[in-house]
Amino acid sequence: MRPAVVATAVRTRTILAVASVGGLAAFAWPLLVEPGSMLVAHVSDAPLVFIAVVPVIVAVVLAEMSSGGIDSKVVAMLGILSALGAALRPLGAGLGGVETVFVPLILGGRVFGPGFGFVLGSTTLFASALLTAGVGPWLPFQMLAASWVGMGAGLLPRMRGRAEIAVLAGYGAISAVGFGLLMNLWSWPFALGVGTEASFVPGDPVLSNLQRLVAFAVATSLGWDLGRAITNVVLIVVTGAGVLGALRRAHRRFAFDSTGLFAPPGDSVGSVGQGALPVGVHIRGVPVSWVVDKHPLTHGVDQTGTVGLEEVLRRQHRPGRA
Repeated sequence: MRPAVVATAVRTRTILAVASVGGLAAFAWPLLVEPGSMLVAHVSDAPLVFIAVVPVIVAVVLAEMSSGGIDSKVVAMLGILSALGAALRPLGAGLGGVETVFVPLILGGRVFGPGFGFVLGSTTLFASALLTAGVGPWLPFQMLAASWVGMGAGLLPRMRGRAEIAVLAGYGAISAVGFGLLMNLWSWPFALGVGTEASFVPGDPVLSNLQRLVAFAVATSLGWDLGRAITNVVLIVVTGAGVLGALRRAHRRFAFDSTGLFAPPGDSVGSVGQGALPVGVHIRGVPVSWVVDKHPLTHGVDQTGTVGLEEVLRRQHRPGRA
């Protein structure tokens, strides 16, 4: 099984974990209120959630940049995919759940990793809201839910070929229904009122209220969620292989810059290959130890002791090879 294309730093994983716990609390806090409590709709806490989401996005980007997982070229790709998703979203407006915006999130997160996918989800939904006049109290929660969709794609097991497309298609269906369920959790406690079998009951056991949430979702939004799931499956099956290949080729080009390893003047190439390279160091997401094992660095040392890796990496990651 191959490693992720972009290794996720420990700091990034920590930030994503804390942000996910906080985001889940922002969605689910009504389930934990005391009996008889007066609930206030998310209109009041939406600005606070938005204020919390923005620093998380910045923190993830900075953590990835400091660890080498994201550079200026990957940030540019983030902007391109965000703009693409924002442009695709209006195409499905009003078409019974046909939403194309999630496919770039899933494929982008798959190739560039969970940190990239998390940021891509938020930036795409924010940009599309500006484009479609969809700014409202629901937007921060949509951004969080979409971020989890992109992040989850980056956490899937690594594989290639038809198996990868099948896994991504299945994930696209599950995440589509999960997105709808989360957005129902955002509105359901305040929208339905009391006295129905699907109404939220403050202070009731969490499991009982979750059962009512599922009943509410089946009665109100399941058709839209299934439409979103079918759209994801069809688009991933039809376009997934080509888009993944294009994104991976772009990412390989991003890795081939002037980055080099430095050995003290006078050291031989053999000494660089045998002991001067610390275990665990990555260059643009490629383990140095892997490069040494695969190619003993028998050339490419100039008079200053710089070991160039561009040609080595290019040979090992030529187009057509994973």
